[in-house]
Amino acid sequence: MIERLKVKNQLSFQEVDVSFSSGLIAFTGPSGAGKSVFMQAILSVFGQSDANASSVEATVTDKIDLEKYGLQSDDINIFRYTKDRATRYFINTSSVSKKSMFEISSSFLNSLAVRDSEEFENERVIHLLDALIGKKDPLHLNETIEYKELFFEYKELKEKLESIEEKERKIEELKEFVSFEIAKIDDISPKIGEDEELMSFKRSLSKKEKIQESLKVANEIFSCESGVSEFLSLIERDSSFFDESMNELRAIIEDETDRLNDLEDQDIESILERIEKISGLKNRYGSIEEILEYRDKKIKELEEYDNISFEKAKLISVCKEKLEVLQGKAEVISKRREDSLKTLNMQIDNYLDMLYMPKVDISIEDVDLYEYGKDFLHVELGRVNIKKISSGEYNRLRLAFIATTSEYLLDVGGVLILDEIDANLSGKESMSVAKVLKILSKKYQIFAISHQPQLSSQADSHFLVTKEDGISSVTLLAKEERIVELARMVSGEEVSEEAIIFAKKLLGIE
Repeated sequence: MIERLKVKNQLSFQEVDVSFSSGLIAFTGPSGAGKSVFMQAILSVFGQSDANASSVEATVTDKIDLEKYGLQSDDINIFRYTKDRATRYFINTSSVSKKSMFEISSSFLNSLAVRDSEEFENERVIHLLDALIGKKDPLHLNETIEYKELFFEYKELKEKLESIEEKERKIEELKEFVSFEIAKIDDISPKIGEDEELMSFKRSLSKKEKIQESLKVANEIFSCESGVSEFLSLIERDSSFFDESMNELRAIIEDETDRLNDLEDQDIESILERIEKISGLKNRYGSIEEILEYRDKKIKELEEYDNISFEKAKLISVCKEKLEVLQGKAEVISKRREDSLKTLNMQIDNYLDMLYMPKVDISIEDVDLYEYGKDFLHVELGRVNIKKISSGEYNRLRLAFIATTSEYLLDVGGVLILDEIDANLSGKESMSVAKVLKILSKKYQIFAISHQPQLSSQADSHFLVTKEDGISSVTLLAKEERIVELARMVSGEEVSEEAIIFAKKLLGIE
């Protein structure tokens, strides 16, 4: 539950620090006082509404699984956002994105302020029906899990089979293309390091004439060799350094002369053509190592294409076997659902009766196998499509579903935020909503904005929201203050004696 909320500069709220208890918590006050703004502050700290305050901080005592988001969970977790130039969200001391904040908070906080069909979606209703069956037959839930796992195995195999069949339709074209790719590489058969050798040859070829001219000049040095040796001898200097240098130069010149002679013997046109071919392969596939890797990969692909008929036949057999098992399991699960659907309708109708609403009609449609079996559930109210009912009816239907869900799916409920769920209802209807909320408040902490005294009278805590000189405040009402506020809700600003008596009656005060 939310134990404490601190708000700074949320529109008309300058600074608020409020502590909350469990159960049903009512917020009342004149129109425009800031009740919805205050609820928006609660939702905004959890990433479920736009952030308008400079900061909001909420202390939450629910056990929350934060580890899967890489966060450390404490017995008491602090949710906070701050807004300066940018809006930032925190859980305890760790910064989180708004998206993560929304996902985390959605596990324990639900808002009925918006017309949201989530409670009536097939997946939610299927889970509710299965939970109801599971109360009597725990094996049913295990079987739905086993079916779901088997379905995804079957789906993966089916997708693989469809991929093979698609390949098979294009098999000749694919084989021709792959064979062409392999042949193109094999035709050139590049060797690792060959490109570097060829480029070195090309560079030498481009400098051949200049090197030959330089060699002629360089060879002239040997005509002076004896003169230099005689000079060094006459001045009695060691000539070994000069002899070694000349011998080394002679070797270099001889090597280069031999290399130039080899160039003369080469088929230059064919070498340049090979350089061009290897460059074309490199431009398409990368380095020679990558070219050869690509070739090996294509050879394996070709082998796979050759084996595709065998693989397809095997997959068809496995898919057929799994489909038969799936159909059998789906039939068993569907039969239980059909047998229990009437009970689920009756359970929801119990709450709808309390809420003075027509009966719900949940029906099963037989559909192709999917992850939840062969059943698709449709929800109507009094045989009317729920998209066509009023917002008041819509929210009361949601309330009935939430109450039923809390019976069969939840050990603890979390937090519910309701914005005028009793709007435009009669006193009798408003009291019926209050009674259902009292039942729900055994598992949920409920924040409810109300303009009706009936709902507010049933609250475990009653807060008054007022605005004076443009500044809003939130005050927990004591017993006598609560009587006055309920009377105001009955008779308006001029509180009558009759309204006081009625307020006391609502509160059970003699």
